Parts: sequence; C-alpha cells; structure tokens
Amino acid sequence: MPSLESIKKAPRADGFASILAIGRANPENFIEQSAYPDLFFRITKSEHLVDLKNKFKRICDKTAIRKRHFVWTEEFITANPCFSTFMEKSLNIRQEVAIREIPKLGAEAAAKAIQEWGQPKSRITHLIFCTRSGMGLPGPDYQLTQILGLNPNVERVMIYQQGCFAGGTTLRLAKCLAESHKGVRVLVVCAETTTVLFRAPSKEHQEDLVTQALFADGASALIVGADPDETADEHASFVIVSTSQVLLPESAGAIGGHVPHPGGRAILDQLDERVGLKPEKLFISRHVLKEYGNMSSASVHFALDEMSKWSAKEGKGTTGEGLEWGVLFGFGPGVTVETVVLRSVHI
Repeated sequence: MPSLESIKKAPRADGFASILAIGRANPENFIEQSAYPDLFFRITKSEHLVDLKNKFKRICDKTAIRKRHFVWTEEFITANPCFSTFMEKSLNIRQEVAIREIPKLGAEAAAKAIQEWGQPKSRITHLIFCTRSGMGLPGPDYQLTQILGLNPNVERVMIYQQGCFAGGTTLRLAKCLAESHKGVRVLVVCAETTTVLFRAPSKEHQEDLVTQALFADGASALIVGADPDETADEHASFVIVSTSQVLLPESAGAIGGHVPHPGGRAILDQLDERVGLKPEKLFISRHVLKEYGNMSSASVHFALDEMSKWSAKEGKGTTGEGLEWGVLFGFGPGVTVETVVLRSVHI
C-alpha cells in the first residue's frame, strides 16, 4: 500500500498545458440573417406587429451576421404553438430538445477534435462539459461518454449556466487539470442551442429582440494536455500560459445576461476603440460572428481554430497570425471577464 507521502508526490506535468486539437460542429439547418426577420415573425404568428418587425429588421441588419445555424426548424416551431407566445409555458419541450440535441452536437465536435489529435480516445483522462442549454440527470457529460465510448473511469466535470465567458472558464479549469499530473489529457466540450432562448416578439419586452437577432447553435471541443508527446505525433497549437477570472465591481445588470463574444458587433467595436487596435486585429472574431452568430461559450474556441487554420494557410509562421503572444477574452453575466494568456507555436 503506497504511503500518503508517495501519493502526494505523484509527478506533476513538467510544462504548461497546451491546446492539442480543436473540433467544431453546427447543425445542418441554417438561416440567412437577411431572411430571418420575415421567418421569425411568420412562424411566431406576429406579422401584425409591423413596427416591431421593422425594428427587428434594423437590429438584424446591424449585427454584421450573415447566417446562423439552429437545431430547431420552421416545422418544429409550427408544430409547437407554445413558442408563438412570449411567456407561454414551454419548459418541458425546451428541456426535451436540449437534453436530446446538446450531447449529439457536443459529440460531433468531440469526434472531430479526437480525430485531429490523432491519439486513441483511451488516453482521455478527464472531461469538462459546458452548456447553458437545459439540464438533465444524467447530464450531457454522461451522455457524451456513452456516445463516444470513453473509458468509464474518465473524471467528469459538468458546468451549467455560465454564459458567454465560459469558453475561457473551461480553458482555466482544463489547465489546472492538465498540469496536475503527468499524462493527463482533458477533453473540453462546449455545446449550446438557442431552443432555450427562442420566444415570440413582445411589445413589452423589446430588449429580447437583441437576443433573437444574435444567438445561434454550435459546439466546440478541445484536447488539452501538458508535455505533448511528439514521438506519438502529438503537437500543440497554443500554450495556455496563464488564466484568470474577475467579477467587475458594481456591474450587476450592466449586461443583463447577454453579452455576445467574440461576436456582437458592439463589443468588438468597443474593443477596437478603447484599446486602440488596428482595424484588422479582430478580423477573425468578426469572421466567426459573421458566419455563425454568437454561440455563447463555444464562440471563442471557434475563433482560436479559425486563427490557427488561417495562420497556417497564409504562411504566417505561428498559429497566432505570426505573433508569439496573445490574449483570449470572454465576457458574460456579472459582469464576469475571463482572461487567458496564450503563446502561439511555430508552424
């Protein structure tokens, strides 16, 4: 029987945690943003609200979004009239959709990450699953292990109801786990669906129009581990150097629960203006916003993947647009800010 001292002295990882692979997934169904106002008001039987529809069109036009993906379809909304009234009782059907679709969407992204990683899934020691889309027991973390056939002794962490900053939260937790012991490999999954947010327009709650214009469905997955085994063709794309979370003082309600990141044209414009960034500095984030909308926790991971792939395609020399150091920000309810300092690698 090993002593407590020997257990406590189990070897920790030598280096920093790194992102070893990224996978992404979106539902097949997508809607062009230019067509969304007509569709939204038609399927919610709200076309008589002409002024509200015109306002919604203006909001959609200003989002800088081209299209968004959704697990729900026009047929689904039509078949469930509870979605056509702003506060109609509909928790059960929303829960059913989230419990069914979130594990599948997350598993699709995870399978792509594992394929890119190129290692046997038996090497995965930990799973972090994050969503703000519904709750169930057993949760999507359990469902994912069954779909992918992960080892039953994989250590699971389930994170609910964090919001847009949670893409940074998952990296912070994954770093702690990956550096705690040698050989740890963490599968991080963020999966979101707007089924829990979708509701008909209301004159009394016009602030909700922004939510209906911005958010979308998607999932991201990452493999995080320290000390990549290059003899097994395991390579890092970004090194997670440091992480932090801060709750801004006296900021409760400033966001109202919905701050899009990296998408949300307003927040990107403010970052450009306040930090004095060059116009091209946030083009990756703007591209993710344009092509996918705001997928809450998954969005920043999409941006990391886009940056890495674009940098390789353009021959930039590093995964970070040719630069060595970078910072990932996640903003969300609270106001909560997650900050992750990353070091790119040479390619």
